[in-house]
Amino acid sequence: MEKHWSKVQYLHQTVKNPNIIIKGTKSYYSNAWSGDFEEYVVRYLYGDAYSLKHWEPQWEIDKLYIGNYVCIGAESIILMGGNNTHRNDWFSNYPFMDKIVDAYWKKGDTVIEDAVWIGMRSMIMPGVRLGEGAVIAAGSIVTKDVPPYAIVGGNPAKIIKYRFSPEIIAKILALKIYDRTEEEIESKHAILCSNDLSALASLFE
Repeated sequence: MEKHWSKVQYLHQTVKNPNIIIKGTKSYYSNAWSGDFEEYVVRYLYGDAYSLKHWEPQWEIDKLYIGNYVCIGAESIILMGGNNTHRNDWFSNYPFMDKIVDAYWKKGDTVIEDAVWIGMRSMIMPGVRLGEGAVIAAGSIVTKDVPPYAIVGGNPAKIIKYRFSPEIIAKILALKIYDRTEEEIESKHAILCSNDLSALASLFE
């Protein structure tokens, strides 16, 4: 397919790595200015064709979980645990191969929950959780978990504001919108594309 900024790559159609778990069929990556999602965005994750052929993992492999309706901006980077072999509490943080198992620091799974928007050229560090509906400003370096419906930006990324009040966020989360079928979600665009909480609640409760 010819690449253009108006076209996107749907992750469920292209992701092959068994350590990347995709929920649903709506999450996408804007790949017009880079390689494909697995080729460019996800870094240092065992399970690609090369690592499966050449390496035998010596530790539990961290996973990448991506919810539904996630939008990932062009040239973003998601760093995973395969490169966590530089120990800053040792005199040398060089990854000597005879010490590589001891040098490895497990960061845990990286989780991108439903309806997250990651702005272009952002970097998500290993083991981070991005809460439902969070927005990552372009060029941000995310080093810590991001709460649901928060907007974060900067290096390191900090909370700029929340999209809604705490009371409204709690009500939205309680509706568990993205646990519904895609057919049900798709049929409710008119309300989802508004800020009428009472109408939203009446549809999903």
